[in-house]
Amino acid sequence: MKIESHRDLIVWQKSMDMVVQIYQLTNTFPSTETYRITSQITRAAVSVPANIAEGHARGGSKNDYAHFLAISKGSLMETETFLMLAVRLNYLTPDQANPTLCLITEISKMLTSLRYRILKS
Repeated sequence: MKIESHRDLIVWQKSMDMVVQIYQLTNTFPSTETYRITSQITRAAVSVPANIAEGHARGGSKNDYAHFLAISKGSLMETETFLMLAVRLNYLTPDQANPTLCLITEISKMLTSLRYRILKS
């Protein structure tokens, strides 16, 4: 299958799934967290597919695209950190967070692989 759009990238699709999961999880956070961890984690999560899309759409050099993928991975690790903090703060149980943490690990591997293939080609 030819990749014609960022929407064709499985890593972008899975990143969008992760964003939906993060939004669903943060709906259970205390209202006092609206402008604290909830705001931080949702912004970080949304940044993952957004940077994949922007890097793909710009049509610049391989290094430019790889740079956007690196930013995406940084945002992904930020999302993971906030999610783990939410567990430590008892806003989520480990069982609630685990499916999203597993998805984050999968996305991380995909971003690393994609970035490597782009820089190597």
